[in-house]
Amino acid sequence: MTERLNVLVIQTDQMSAKALAAYGHGLTRTPHIDRLAESGTVFENAYCNFPLCVPSRASMLTGRYANSIGVWDNASELPASVPTLAHYLRREGYHTVLSGKMHFIGPDQLHGFNERITTDIYPSNFAWTPDWIAGERYRPTGINMRAVVDSGVCTRSLQIDYDEEVEYASTQKLHDLARYNTDSPFLLWVSFTHPHSPYVTTPEYWDRYQHDQIDMPTVRELDLDEMDVMSRWLHYAHAGDMHEVTEDHVLNARHAYFGMCSYLDDKIGRLLDTLELLNLDSNTVVILTSDHGEMLGERGMWFKQAFFEWSTAVPLLIRIPGMKNVSRVKELVSLVDLLPTLIDVAGGNPEDTVSPLDGHSLMPLLSGSAEWNSLVISEYTGEGVNAPCRMIRSHQHKLIYTHEHPSLLYNLSSDPNELTNLIDQPEQELLQQSLLKMLLKDWDPCSIHESCLQSQRERKLIHESTGGDPEWVHSVRNDDDKRYVRNSSAIETKAKARYPYVKPTPFLGE
Repeated sequence: MTERLNVLVIQTDQMSAKALAAYGHGLTRTPHIDRLAESGTVFENAYCNFPLCVPSRASMLTGRYANSIGVWDNASELPASVPTLAHYLRREGYHTVLSGKMHFIGPDQLHGFNERITTDIYPSNFAWTPDWIAGERYRPTGINMRAVVDSGVCTRSLQIDYDEEVEYASTQKLHDLARYNTDSPFLLWVSFTHPHSPYVTTPEYWDRYQHDQIDMPTVRELDLDEMDVMSRWLHYAHAGDMHEVTEDHVLNARHAYFGMCSYLDDKIGRLLDTLELLNLDSNTVVILTSDHGEMLGERGMWFKQAFFEWSTAVPLLIRIPGMKNVSRVKELVSLVDLLPTLIDVAGGNPEDTVSPLDGHSLMPLLSGSAEWNSLVISEYTGEGVNAPCRMIRSHQHKLIYTHEHPSLLYNLSSDPNELTNLIDQPEQELLQQSLLKMLLKDWDPCSIHESCLQSQRERKLIHESTGGDPEWVHSVRNDDDKRYVRNSSAIETKAKARYPYVKPTPFLGE
């Protein structure tokens, strides 16, 4: 490619690939995502490298696994000294713009972007620091099953407030870039907060689906004695024992989630339409992905943080104008592959980075000319667990490792719902040992455990002694600190912003 291509990245929040029509779900109505899928490449097996917002985004932006940059959880600071894809694209002459959520923690709220044109929806300080000593029930974000129990219809919500602002700022910026940014290519990163829980949507999007057609989860809710230890930790971390979740609650939450996907799809459509209106579609790469997935009631689990497919498999669609894109790619890829891919798109050398990357350029896969090592890594050290956890998928097999606890082994080819744990089968011993060796390469769970505990102690002391000041959050309007989540729980703040207000269902025993 000789022409300098612009880049538009559209990022969603908590959107599982398995919930989309482009990935085989028969119910979700997302015609604009489908349009992008038809004109570009669908990566059928794309994964996040950490099923939690802050570490996933830090890993994606740096092309490195979160443990290698010390980003452990949703209150961890990405060091300002670590280069991001924005730095690398600026080196190639790009003007880089961030619109929407990126959940940067700490005083560096740009991390290489030339501009940031909206505030963030979430805190930028250490308010959400986990405490493994306190145990899995310690919930700094306030996460609980009220998001499921109180799901349904609203007129307005905090997340709608935010994404309306992100859409407006982003489409306006595309007009500005078309008019005034004529001397250099651009990267515009647009990051929405839908379809993140709580599961509420407006009547317009709720009514796009018939309630009696909403499907129940494929895998039933598991009893506690059927769960692996990480799943049990997350059950308590999500206050699963403090709410009764009925079948009606499940159907309402799934119905609203599909509506939220359609709401977001309309926003994606308006961004694509704006590119066409401005004649930018012929020289702009479009990438659609999500930071992680959503369990959506599978196995009785909700939200993210788990290594099961609904939580770790993310949409990844790429359209490169002027290139004959392969329509679908089956090889395993992950979000750390985005940085080297964008360097490649920008005309740079993906090998020419100042630190080793964990990802690889996807350009050969896009052209159908690659030999590819089908292997992905995802890890977890955030709230809701008590020890480092890691997952490796190699070809059809997935190994889930929880430090000092039994591992899980699945064959996703014969067991796509991850119901049959093969770990104790003697004939799988060599495979298990091979996967474990790859999983532990450059990853020492004992030292990581100690690093996490020490980091938690330090950040909790700072936050408690300062009361959360300074907040560090990037502000555009004078009242940004009052409109979105800052020094409080996400669940509580979102509940208050919902209109009409729905009094939260009390915990059992309240």
